Amino acid sequence: MTNNRTWDRTRGCAFALAALAGLGAAPALAAKGDSFSTRDEVSAQVTTILNAKGRLPMPVQRVRKVLTKHYVENEGRLFWVGSPRMDQLIEHLSNAERDGLFSRDYPVDYLITLKDSLQAGESFTEAYAELAFSAFFLRYATDLKIGRFVPRKIDPELFVSRKKLALVPLLTKLNNYSSLSAFFKDMEPQNSEYRTLRNALRQFQAIEAKGGWQPVDPGETLKPGMTDPRVAQVRARLRASGDISQTATDPNVYDEALVIAVRQFQAEHGLDSDGVIGKQSIFAMNIPAKERVRQIIVNLERWRWLPEDLGDKHILVNVASFELRRVEYGSLQEVIRVVVGKPGHRTPVFSNKIKYLELNPTWTVPYSIATKEILPKLQANPGHLGQSYELLQGGQSIPFGSVDWASYSRSSFPFTIRQKPGPKNALGRVKFIFPNKHSIYLHDTPSRSLFSRTSRAFSHGCIRVGRPLHLANQLLANAPGKWSLRKIQTVLDSAKRTRVNLPEPLAVHLTYSTVFRGLNGAINFRPDIYGRDKRLYRALFAKHTP
Repeated sequence: MTNNRTWDRTRGCAFALAALAGLGAAPALAAKGDSFSTRDEVSAQVTTILNAKGRLPMPVQRVRKVLTKHYVENEGRLFWVGSPRMDQLIEHLSNAERDGLFSRDYPVDYLITLKDSLQAGESFTEAYAELAFSAFFLRYATDLKIGRFVPRKIDPELFVSRKKLALVPLLTKLNNYSSLSAFFKDMEPQNSEYRTLRNALRQFQAIEAKGGWQPVDPGETLKPGMTDPRVAQVRARLRASGDISQTATDPNVYDEALVIAVRQFQAEHGLDSDGVIGKQSIFAMNIPAKERVRQIIVNLERWRWLPEDLGDKHILVNVASFELRRVEYGSLQEVIRVVVGKPGHRTPVFSNKIKYLELNPTWTVPYSIATKEILPKLQANPGHLGQSYELLQGGQSIPFGSVDWASYSRSSFPFTIRQKPGPKNALGRVKFIFPNKHSIYLHDTPSRSLFSRTSRAFSHGCIRVGRPLHLANQLLANAPGKWSLRKIQTVLDSAKRTRVNLPEPLAVHLTYSTVFRGLNGAINFRPDIYGRDKRLYRALFAKHTP
């Protein structure tokens, strides 16, 4: 129901617009029984408002050029006044949470009042309503399509450019839709991962609406076969989230059915899937449904930042889950474990294209590593690096023993240290190059044991690949020279540094997704190892946290 105060604000806006447009007094109310204005009359008033000197109310002013282009220059059609679309937009804005947005970011009550306050014959107010509804339609469509924030303003390590969205064509495109639901469905990122998260959001919102789940009490580690009252708490927790449905004769007994459910839960939360319920498993179980909802919303925003087209063939590296996915024409070809940057050397987020591979690569030690980690060891022992490294100064190779290392510091280090190709090379036997200013690439590693760990944040920022030769063989399948695994091995055995160009550059996307679809289709959650969720969480929920 419309109250008088809101109606007064609405009419006041019309009077203000009239003054801005130089119209003098606002139009008088029409008598009862009068019909609404014709479309031509409303269009004329829309033109008057947009062509007026001075600033319009902020929501309209912000997209004034776009509205002028559509309504005035292109003589575009009216969409809202007298159309069911007004109610449809209000319904979408009122339920923005379904899409991971916030209804409180949009003036739902104001638009309701504006709609309900329309009076027969008040073409000026009808024109303003048309512009206001278009303005907030464009805002919602933009938020849904490309996200609410510029990534670099959230985190300086997110090297993702804000996508561009042409707004005038959105208004033109609206002509082709009989309902806003169909329009917004086509507007959201057309990516199966995004759709999976959107569906998961609604699933967890429903769980939250039912009260979520109760926490599991801390205590001793629970192992299969044990009888403990806390087992019943675990069972209730997993039932609340839909992870188990079986009933048990004795809910306090940690039986085989619960072991299977716990192991699945652990796998889906990045934990050792051993069925043993320790501190980490209980911590993951006790994260409230409300926080899981917010975590999904954070990751939906990230997917809106990604390119609309990831590439028919592409590689997706999820830093948060320590895995690489190779995709061809929408079909997942394989998943490979990776090692990513440790928290002090975070792997950045960006998209690029792999252009070539390097077999038997050399490794130029980064300046920071050379001065911070290696220099002190050379000062203690000039022969520390052995024969597998070479020292360069001015492009010339010099012996390590010829340098008075004690006379150099981190700020006066004029050397380049380079590791020769070989089995102990830090980059292993193959490097996948996508030239970038961050000096990040995919590569092999002699440290194979790290891939068996569940959490794999150990590198200085680059990405170590668990099956590098297999990946190289897949990427070179159509490269000139009839490359095969045997040919790759022959080149490796030669110890000769060799560059091989890909027949076509391959898109690679370094992402940070703490919620994603697992291989079995289930939703997976991961810890926020870099604190990036926390930053984006603060930006998204600053105005919405109770």
